[in-house]
Amino acid sequence: MFEKDSFGLNFKILMMHNVGKIDRIIRLAVAATLVVLYFTKVIDSPAILFLPLLLVLTSLRRCCPLYAVLGLGTCGVKTDETDKKIDTEKLKLN
Repeated sequence: MFEKDSFGLNFKILMMHNVGKIDRIIRLAVAATLVVLYFTKVIDSPAILFLPLLLVLTSLRRCCPLYAVLGLGTCGVKTDETDKKIDTEKLKLN
């Protein structure tokens, strides 16, 4: 089983893949658009570069911590024809 670190976080959350191919492409496209808007001076704040960095990292790792906390996923896990909700496992954060 997975061990908890000194902060009580479960390592299973950090190892989980929950971002699908289309979601990754959209994240990379939005990140590239924001970077272009910043360097063309449409967006002035350098703090906005945090969002593209976050989008690229979650896309490359195929893991979104917010998705993990909410029990969501777009990675193409088996779905039922009658239920359009993705079948993912909710993580216990205790």
